[in-house]
Formats: sequence, structure tokens, C-alpha cells
Amino acid sequence: MSDELGGAAFPDARTLLARHGLHAKKHFGQNFLVSDRAFRAIVDATVVGEDDWIVEIGAGLGTLTARLAQRAHEGKIIALERDPDMVGVLKAELGHLETVHIEACDALKYDLHMAARWRGDKITVCGNLPYHVAAPLIFKALDARADITKIIVMVQREMADRIVGKPDTDDYGAMTVMIQMFADVGMVAKVSAGSFVPAPKVDSAVVKIIPLPQPRHPIGSEPHFSRVVHAAFGQRRKTLRNSLRAQFAGDAVDAALAAVSIDGIRRGETLTLAEFAALSVAIPETAGLPVA
Repeated sequence: MSDELGGAAFPDARTLLARHGLHAKKHFGQNFLVSDRAFRAIVDATVVGEDDWIVEIGAGLGTLTARLAQRAHEGKIIALERDPDMVGVLKAELGHLETVHIEACDALKYDLHMAARWRGDKITVCGNLPYHVAAPLIFKALDARADITKIIVMVQREMADRIVGKPDTDDYGAMTVMIQMFADVGMVAKVSAGSFVPAPKVDSAVVKIIPLPQPRHPIGSEPHFSRVVHAAFGQRRKTLRNSLRAQFAGDAVDAALAAVSIDGIRRGETLTLAEFAALSVAIPETAGLPVA
């Protein structure tokens, strides 16, 4: 791989694994992307300008890292990787590039605000997320949304469907509401299991999450809003009133539902984002029942 990354084809995961005598590790949730179409979709959605700064979560063998670095050749790719063997591959293959900064760390502990301060401007987050920690990683990036322009991630197809879900559908849940209240979302590409080595048991998808400067509707306290939303979906077969009463005082729930004109016999998955926001404001924070 040349210093400029040139126009030559990038080595794929199978070549790199063989070159370094490695294999995918199940406990790290490693499935390496080998589809050029999927790589193009991610890079096209991620890179806007040649001077972009991008934090890549789970850089692995560096196959996406290299493509990002080629496109954002005046910027910086901060490649986060926790597997020491993969860090070794990254350093061997891409360590000579000034535009690539390799961080041997757990992405859940990485300070995204610090990366933005280093740049002196907002950053982009992207990555092929391990399925078992995808949700915490997405919410960590959303928590840093004041310093992030967009989040482009590959996740399990089922999770992608939930992220872009619509009210009154099976895909619509607490995750949907908690992401869409703070960001615009969209599906970038669907990626089959055969696009990875080794192939996972499920398909994946690339989603785009664009943080909003403010919540889509006034919600009051974010922790309280989160508790209201999770309570509403906590018992999907129960009515909204009964689900909320499992977490909040009954009289406060009844008064809030009446105040915002929401019928308590509805189910949580039928509420719009605006209704969830209004309900969160109407239920007093002091009405929460003690956690068992």
C-alpha cells in the first residue's frame, strides 16, 4: 500500500488475515467486510470533504480505514481498535500514513469530545459495529452529539430496522424513540451476510444518524424522558396507562394522560415522538416509583 494509498486495489480481509497469520475472533464479534459495494456505500455516506476528521470504531484490519484515508486525504482518521492483534495489523499496514492515527482502546471508553477539541471542529463517527455492543456505541456517539456532524454505522439488519422504525409497527420501540428524538435517521445500504468473512448468521445494514442541535420536541430532563419512554415500551402487551404505572405513581400518570389528551388504553408503540415528548413533560419527575 503506497504512502498516498494510490489507486491500487486494497488488500481484502482474507489476504490480510493470511499475511499476518490471524483469524476472526468470536469473542470480539469479528466479521470482516469484503464487499466493495458496501465499502463504497459507507465511504460515500461518511466522507464529505477531503479534510474531514473521522473516528472509526472497530477499525479491525484497516480495510475501511484505508478507504476513508484515501478519500479524506487532507484530514484525519482516528482508528479505534481494542484487539491487540488487529492493532498490530493496523500499524503494519497503515502506521506510515500521517492521516491515520491508531488508538489501541475500547471505543466505549474513548473521549469523542477530546477528538473534536483536537481538531478544533466537529467530527464524524463511523464503523462496522460488533453486534453485541452496537447499541451502547450508538448512544455514546449520540451523547457527544454537540461535537459530531454525523454517525454512519453498520449494524445488524434488525437493529437498523428499529433505528429507522415508524410508529405503530413492530420495529418501533424505545431505541427508535430515543434516537429519532435527537437525530434524523436513514437507511444507507443493506448488506448481506455473504459480504463478510466469516459470514455472520444475519444480514446487516448501514444507517445514517444526523444529530439535531436540539431535541425534536421539548422533552424536559433527558434521563426522565428516557424513563418515560422505556416504561411505555416495558410491557408491550399492556396498555400505555398500565405500563407507565409500573414506573410512576398512578394518579400522576392519569393526570398527565388527561393533560396531553392521550388515551391510556393505547399502546406505547402507537405514540408519536411529539406525544412522547408531551407525556414526558406532563409526568412530574417526582412521580417516579422507587426502583425495586
